[in-house]
Amino acid sequence: MIDRYTRKEMGELWTSESRFANMMQVEVAVALAQGEMGLIPLEAAQKISQKASFQVDRILEIEKETRHDVIAFVSNMAENIGPEGRFVHYGLTSSDVLDTALSLQIQKAGGVLTESLSRLLQSLKAVALKYENTICAGRTHGMHAEPTTFGYKMAGFYFEFQRHQKRLTHALEQVAIGKLSGAVGTYSFLTPEFEKKVCDRLGLKPETVATQVIPRDRHAEVMTAIALLGGGFERLAVEIRHLQRNEVNEAQEGFSRGQKGSSAMPHKKNPIAAENLTGCSRLLRGYALTALENMALWHERDISHSSAERVIFPDAFILADYSSDRLASLIAQLQINEEQMKQNMDLSQGQLFSSHLLLHIVDQGVSREEAYKLVQAASHQLKPGEHLQSTLLQNPETQKYFDATTVKSIFSGERHLKNTKRIFAALRAEKNGELV
Repeated sequence: MIDRYTRKEMGELWTSESRFANMMQVEVAVALAQGEMGLIPLEAAQKISQKASFQVDRILEIEKETRHDVIAFVSNMAENIGPEGRFVHYGLTSSDVLDTALSLQIQKAGGVLTESLSRLLQSLKAVALKYENTICAGRTHGMHAEPTTFGYKMAGFYFEFQRHQKRLTHALEQVAIGKLSGAVGTYSFLTPEFEKKVCDRLGLKPETVATQVIPRDRHAEVMTAIALLGGGFERLAVEIRHLQRNEVNEAQEGFSRGQKGSSAMPHKKNPIAAENLTGCSRLLRGYALTALENMALWHERDISHSSAERVIFPDAFILADYSSDRLASLIAQLQINEEQMKQNMDLSQGQLFSSHLLLHIVDQGVSREEAYKLVQAASHQLKPGEHLQSTLLQNPETQKYFDATTVKSIFSGERHLKNTKRIFAALRAEKNGELV
């Protein structure tokens, strides 16, 4: 399922081939810096840069004997380079390469995910602006509250996903870190100046104080940002699922020619994409818990985090990318039933406007408590077929506070929406998600 919807490049970023390619990028950058600083012969560094290569099958073959993937990788690189291969991995510990390479992978994957989120934002913005004035019932506790517009709903989601994108960007910056400080991070062989030289070449920053590994709070921050993103996916998906219910029927997922909703019931059009995204969001939140638990390693390092990270990072980035793309398509193809929105507002017989009726009576000099009782009684005593608008003008207890013009103005919904225009003006002019 995931492969069908995930763009190929995200999956490719997390293959064994890609992992070793990032490790090789680190090893080459190290050799070149060491050559420039006279730590190894410059000719050897140049030869390493020119002839560096690896073969995944050969690495796996060597690993069967060594039972150590980094040693197997380094051995394979060295045999491809020749005599100068003895300078590969010179003065390094395994985590110097593994953690720095993982940082490179995360940055590349983060770039792809950010692009996916940009497409989702474009879909949300287009729908929000299209339905800016499409009035519908706002609901709290699942019950009618006050009028809103469908565009205003989507504008709220738009700015939420801008926040998710910003959080992700910040978290990616926090893990754009290299570490080349040796077995327990004390620079016992290589120097901080050397580390910075390599990190500059790779587009990373050196870790402030490392142990044998980059501290895992940085990685947990990325996974937490992705978990929050998953929460956003689910919040929007649940909204769509509710609106598609037969009893509501205000929005429906697109339904393609030849698509079938049920093997037994031919009439079915189910919110399958929104339901799928709800399940995906649960996984994304779960990965964050594992990343948080990876923070507490023994002393300078153990490898309890390693096996978990080989699962959660590929899975989280691939799944988040898939979810973002699928949600963008879902929003772009969403079918909006404007007429049903109008009909649904009348289901509560005008009660959506009770708060403004209350305020109008208070403005006539009545206490808020008494005004509340009057509007509540009129609302709760409505019989089938009656509407609060006409009842107010006929009820002896309320008619003295209203005239036809005032009632018409309140029930038009214009008062509820007059201040939402500034949000749409901001949406049209927004820069990086900031209201202007």
